[in-house]
Amino acid sequence: MRSTVWAGRDAQKIFPELAPVAHFGYLGVELFFLISGFVILMSAWGRRPGDFAVSRVVRIYPAYWFSVLLGLVLFLTTGAAVPYGPDDPDPVGRVLPNLTMLQEGIGVKPLEVVYWTLWVELHFYVLVALLAWRGITYNRCVTFMVSWLLLGAYAHEAGNAFLEKALFPTMAPYFIGGMAFYLIHRYGPNLVLGLVIGACWALGVHYGVQGISGLNAWPGVHEWVVPTVVTALYLIMALVATRRLAWLSWRGFTILGALTYPLYLLHEMVARAIVKQFFPHPILDRLTILPVITVAVLLAAYLVHRLVEVPLQALMRPRLKAALAQIRRDGAPASAPAAAPRAGSAAPAGHQAAAPAPSAVRRPAPERAEGLEGTPGATVL
Repeated sequence: MRSTVWAGRDAQKIFPELAPVAHFGYLGVELFFLISGFVILMSAWGRRPGDFAVSRVVRIYPAYWFSVLLGLVLFLTTGAAVPYGPDDPDPVGRVLPNLTMLQEGIGVKPLEVVYWTLWVELHFYVLVALLAWRGITYNRCVTFMVSWLLLGAYAHEAGNAFLEKALFPTMAPYFIGGMAFYLIHRYGPNLVLGLVIGACWALGVHYGVQGISGLNAWPGVHEWVVPTVVTALYLIMALVATRRLAWLSWRGFTILGALTYPLYLLHEMVARAIVKQFFPHPILDRLTILPVITVAVLLAAYLVHRLVEVPLQALMRPRLKAALAQIRRDGAPASAPAAAPRAGSAAPAGHQAAAPAPSAVRRPAPERAEGLEGTPGATVL
């Protein structure tokens, strides 16, 4: 339960009752990546890369931009920031790179520690976009997943820096496992998918134990807790994939699901500012400050969702779709609709409109269960 929130203090000593469980909260990232593999493949299915990119930009950037700007405001007003160390550059100088979400790629530290997972997510989106460009089908998904798993192991063995960054083999098993669970959810169980999931589980456990950071290590404990938790996460996803949790249909889950992303972005930032201003405090002791932080973080997440995400998404989505349509037209303006003849007016002589022949009527192609087929000459975006 070490945390940058309690600057200069060890949270394990402040909350010894919670420390044994809270210490392993970082394993929530593994669940996040598993769910991402499932949901992102579902989101990309039947879409071209450009449509997939628009959906991702609209989903992740509005709340992210707000969190970066809020972090700047909180630093300027309270001095609260991630305490990387005495040689850490001024957070103000990191704001612009952080707004792009590409900061880690250019060697700039994130304003919030949790942003590192978004950089990994962007890696995953690029790979899925490449798959969508080829055309997402059941067959291609399985080929893609097995190839990714093998190439990641080769990259790790060779120590190839570029391939390790591109394929991120230590985190890839969770994304691949999530994708396999989605295929089971969509098409039913399959032995090959079961073997892929088994390999992902084994590699996830290995990397989770052997590659654990010094911050998260708990010798004698993490060696069995990490495998147990990772196994539980895979079992939960298996229940979801086989629809055994379909009975959990509470409407509140939709609201909670909408809040998870802003909650994830803001929880440490808001907590750090509260702790810096009010702890220690004559009234807010170590136990009473926890519910205050919890309520404040939940309220902040709700407000960001309602006042930032919803309106910005409604503003961005049609404009991005229009921009994408223009790109697909090679920059040509949208065609103006032909004016319909007024009622009762006759067509000019010699220009009587003829009904189109039945063979000339274009009908939409039937939707294929596998998704886009990626025919040669198809528009890339």
